[in-house]
Amino acid sequence: MIQRVQSLFLIVVALLAGLAPIWLSLWTDTDGAAVFAKQHMPIAIAFYSAAALALITIFMFKNRKNQFVMNRLNMILNLFLLGFFVYRSLNLSGESNISEKGIGMLIPVFSIVFLVLANRAIKKDEDLVKSVDRLR
Repeated sequence: MIQRVQSLFLIVVALLAGLAPIWLSLWTDTDGAAVFAKQHMPIAIAFYSAAALALITIFMFKNRKNQFVMNRLNMILNLFLLGFFVYRSLNLSGESNISEKGIGMLIPVFSIVFLVLANRAIKKDEDLVKSVDRLR
């Protein structure tokens, strides 16, 4: 059921979490080298599991309640990832050459926004089905 709006939001989440960390750097070291998600295995696993969870959730369209719960789990995973990035950025040493944060640290924020939009659409579908059941 790709024509549903929540499926489109979940595809955006899957693309953000699966492909964006490959091209967008997370931070820059003091040496000036860009650090990507694939260089740190736990970060890469978290990104790819968020993408896989979004793809799995797309195909759970027959059970909207489970789809809603899976989106919530994906939001929690993205919050943990975001918390790690905040922890990492706050624990940078105070050297003269300050390490820079990359745009890749914002991927979990955008993923959470699209997951919230998908959950709102799922809730709207569930309410519509309940209202139709009342008319029977």
